Amino acid sequence: MKQSKVVLYVAMSLDGYIAKPDGSVDWLYDVQGDGGDNGYGDFYKGIGVVVMGRLTYDEVLKISDEFPYAGKPCYVLTRREQAPDKYVHFTDEALDSLIPRLQAMSDGDVWLVGGGQLVQAFLEHELIDEVQLTLIPKLLGEGIPLFPAGTVPGNLKLTGLERMGQMASICYEVIK
Repeated sequence: MKQSKVVLYVAMSLDGYIAKPDGSVDWLYDVQGDGGDNGYGDFYKGIGVVVMGRLTYDEVLKISDEFPYAGKPCYVLTRREQAPDKYVHFTDEALDSLIPRLQAMSDGDVWLVGGGQLVQAFLEHELIDEVQLTLIPKLLGEGIPLFPAGTVPGNLKLTGLERMGQMASICYEVIK
């Protein structure tokens, strides 16, 4: 069985933001894509476990009538006590023990959904194997950056590039 990868799969504005300052992502909805799901369905089929931060989880609940990851194990990293949720496992387990454990139990890749603070922590622990960015042709001017100040420097290797309507999908392997 092949080792699952940890994949950061996220949309980002041209100026580097993944959300507005209030966490909203409504700026994503009026962009011309490929006329379908912009490759999301194929990507999601290869996912075995979903991981996100609590702030991202809160935003997901605001924009979705139904929890979009109900069919996959989903882990939400938080330091605060949370009310139980039938779709997610809340945890404050250290990343360097949690992520290898999730990779070992997963029948697919581990999807790091977000947000910026969690991306930064994953990079510090060298836990991201692949970055799949969808560049959205908008400048937000401010917001939540994908790579916050203080993110560790790193090198990536371009492995894929695709046009999807007005968006660009760029795939990188993280060099460790």
